[in-house]
Formats: sequence, C-alpha cells, structure tokens
Amino acid sequence: MWYFADWFYLVFLLIVPGLWLWYKKRGQKTEATLRFSSVRGIKELAGHRQQWKADLLVGLKIAGLAFLILALARPQKGDTIREFTTEGIDIMMVLDISSSMRAVDFRPNRLEAAKAVSRKFIEGRQSDRIGLIVFAAESFLQCPLTVDYDVLKELLDQVDIVEERYDGTAIGMAIANSVNRLRDSNSKSKIMILLSDGRNNAGELAPETAADMAESFGVKIYTIATGKVGQAPYPVQLPGGQIQYRLVDVDIDEDVMKGIASSTGGKYFRATDEESLSAIYDEISRMEKTEMKVKEFINYHDLYPVFLLPGFFLIVISAILGLTVWRKIP
Repeated sequence: MWYFADWFYLVFLLIVPGLWLWYKKRGQKTEATLRFSSVRGIKELAGHRQQWKADLLVGLKIAGLAFLILALARPQKGDTIREFTTEGIDIMMVLDISSSMRAVDFRPNRLEAAKAVSRKFIEGRQSDRIGLIVFAAESFLQCPLTVDYDVLKELLDQVDIVEERYDGTAIGMAIANSVNRLRDSNSKSKIMILLSDGRNNAGELAPETAADMAESFGVKIYTIATGKVGQAPYPVQLPGGQIQYRLVDVDIDEDVMKGIASSTGGKYFRATDEESLSAIYDEISRMEKTEMKVKEFINYHDLYPVFLLPGFFLIVISAILGLTVWRKIP
C-alpha cells in the first residue's frame, strides 16, 4: 500500500491544469508577431502546421513539474509484518473401547462415530498438543501428547473394540492415566475429554478420587455420556456366524460423569446420536480456544525516485528540444 508522508504538497498539483489553461489561452498571445501582406509563401515554406511542437514542449515541462510535486510529497510503500505468538492447550482425549461401544444406536456404531467426531475435532485445532488414551477394564496410551496431527489421526484410526479378556469400564484408572500424562505440562490450559457409554465397574481407583487428583493438578475434564436413553440395538454373533441385533439396556452412571466434570471445572454432555456428539465436540472446541497474540510492524520504503527521475527527465528533454531541433528563431 502506498502512502504520501508529506501529503500536503499534493495541493500544488492544482496549479498544473491551471498552467496548461493559461498557456492555451494567454501564453501564446505573448509571442512576438510580424505583419505580412500575405502568408501564402510562409505556409508553402512550412508545409504544415507546427503548433503541436510548441504544445508538446510545454506539456513536457508541466508533466515534469507534476512528477516533481509528487516526489516532493514523499511517496512511500508500507510492508506489513505480523508476528504471531500462540499459547497452545494440552488436550488428552480419553476414549472408551469396551464391548458396549459396538451398539449401533450410532452409525455405524458408537466407537466408529466417536472416532469420526474425534478426527474432526483434531483437524480443527492448531498448535495444541493432543494425546489419546483408550480404556476398558484397563487403560492404554495410544498416542502421547503431540502436535503431529497426522500421526495422531493414524493411531486413532487403528483403535478398535478391546479383546474380551480386557472388557470392562475402568473410568477412574483412565482418568488417573491421563492426569499422569498432563501433570508435568507447562501449558496454560490442560483439559481432558472423557467419552464413555457405561458405568465404572473395573479398576482399583474410584472415578471421584481420580477426579480429585485431576483437579489438584489443574486438569479440567469434559465428560461425554454416549448412548440413547433406554435401550439400544447390540450385535450378537450366533453359532452359525450370523449377526443378530438385540436390544440391551443403556447403563450410564450420569451422576458420576456429572460429578467428575463439576469437580474439575469442566462440563457434562449427553450424546444420543451422531449429530449431538458432533455438536458437543464443536462446543468444547469453541470453549477451549488457543490464545493467539499478534504484533504488527510496518516497514516504509521511500519511492520518491520513481517520480523524481521522470520529472527531471521530462524537463531536461523539453529544454534540449527547445534549444536544438525545435528552437524558436526570433
């Protein structure tokens, strides 16, 4: 973007058209004249009208003056430099992979729906460290805190329902494992997103105790209870290999999930379908914004030579032409 540092000199540009008008109306009348009884011979000698040469010389001088005025106003170009400083958030995503996550009240099932929404959440973050822990009767670190979102998404895609021997829901142990990953973080904000569709029935640590541990380390927990109210269809494999869907009770300890969120300064959500689950993650993303500071600097470059040199050139050229090839003879 161009600026004029001494813009008030631009007022002198108003005299440029005035000079031209003065020349056309009065300037030509000041030239000396000679009287002839007939100008026929002079016309034959000249061959054609020469007034355009005089107009061109004056035009060059006036144009040169206009360029000099623009140079006097000191045109400048400003280059904007922005310096961004971000304060990222450390986020640990905690995902239930117990057998109940096979229920198909979400499409194609609860786990795959949760993975799809989690992937979208990851893609919407910038400069935050994000990790992933999965749990059933035991909890496992799937991905440590990282800013390499491509690797994180690959590891998320590999998540599947736990083997039968590890089946169960150890919410307390999952929280403790996540807190252990966040406790030494220097991030301004440390959050945990805990998604589960059941009640704590495994592990040596109660969810309430684990939540107190999280609160003491400044970890905020958002809890998401996943599953329709009442009953949900669940796939059961028959001896012949066929899959039959049976209705099973949706057993979520909402009081515990609410207590975990409340004690750590987080928020409890209930997702009953894919749309509500996606909306929950969007809301969490809006609430946990990464702080970004922007400092702006502007470097100015003087551009007056762009006008100064052509101005001098036009005036010099007009003077040379007027004293040589287009010289007036008294």
